Amino acid sequence: MGRPRGGGRHGTDRRLRQPLGRHAARARGERSAGKSGRVHDQHRADESRRTHRLRAGARAGRGKAVIVAWAVAIAIGVWWTANTVSHAFIHRPFFRCRAANACTGACLTLVMGVPLPLWRGRHLAHHAGVPHALRPSVDLAVHVAFVLAFWSALAVGAPWFFATAYLPGYLAGLLLCAAHGHYEHAGGTTSHYGRIYNVLCLNDGYHVEHHRYPGVGWTRLPALRAPDARPSRWPAPLRWIEGLVPAALNVLERIVLRSRMLQRFVVRAHERAFRGMLNPGTADLAVAIIGGGLFPRTALIVRELLPRARITIIDERREHLDVARAFLDDDTFAFVHGRYDRGGVAPFDAIVFPLAFHGDREAIYAHPPAPLTIVHDWIWRRRGAGRVVSLALLKRINLVHR
Repeated sequence: MGRPRGGGRHGTDRRLRQPLGRHAARARGERSAGKSGRVHDQHRADESRRTHRLRAGARAGRGKAVIVAWAVAIAIGVWWTANTVSHAFIHRPFFRCRAANACTGACLTLVMGVPLPLWRGRHLAHHAGVPHALRPSVDLAVHVAFVLAFWSALAVGAPWFFATAYLPGYLAGLLLCAAHGHYEHAGGTTSHYGRIYNVLCLNDGYHVEHHRYPGVGWTRLPALRAPDARPSRWPAPLRWIEGLVPAALNVLERIVLRSRMLQRFVVRAHERAFRGMLNPGTADLAVAIIGGGLFPRTALIVRELLPRARITIIDERREHLDVARAFLDDDTFAFVHGRYDRGGVAPFDAIVFPLAFHGDREAIYAHPPAPLTIVHDWIWRRRGAGRVVSLALLKRINLVHR
């Protein structure tokens, strides 16, 4: 019996290897194209969702930045208005017309968020040196109504802005005002004579002068600068920084106490600078070192350069003097526990002031208290015959003559 035509192994192989018909090829192509299209569409959808998330995140980030910027602007606006325009207006109303002054007062109330009559009463009591007593009045009630109406309109019209930007900014502005008022008088009424601050803040830095002449307009205060005023290099809102620098220097000084390597480094660096200022011809000087406690590098250097000098160390902290005595183990040094007072200190041939000096450094430069006055200062503050101590320490010493 013969085999079927086309049968057997070879027939089967031939059938398997035959090319697809037109309809089958079209079907396969459509299936392949459909699968590829679905993958491509899925990829595009994933990319679209990712792009949408990135854009949404960027919009949210920009929104938060805008809110923070508004809060900061409101805080600065409240503080600036209270301590410049409102302050000047309280002492000297801007107009002769009562209606114009009333409109100006209402605008200042809205900008500050504080009724101007309340602010006026508190400030004038401050000048008089008496406690503020709240006195109800029609004027005060009207200004309170202005504030409440403004807040209500803002809370209803823009509740999210009111809650997230205005209120935080307003409260921060009041805190700035409180800090400003505190540091203007912390340790005594103090002035700041920085040009930029006084231009931007209507000579608010002339605070000693303002208290002496409260009725004088702000434009005339620089001409009345008091030579005996207690000055600060920082404006009132930033005056808290003054306490940070001495504290940081004190920490660094204690680190030096624990390392002989650091002690050798600071002594060598300072000695190079001092050698350029002191010469053997000044060997019999009476030298005062202010704030020379803890690690007494200046005393060690002066003794090395001027063996016959009479050295007195003045420090307001007794524990600092006790630490210094351990390094100065002879009787050639005198130790005084107290705060430097120019009028109460015996005359010296030379006085050395530390970087952490609490006082008016500019007054020392302008009116040196000794024939040779040496001042430790920051490297960028050159005065007189200055010499750099160390770039790493950001420090120099300046020599001024009386």
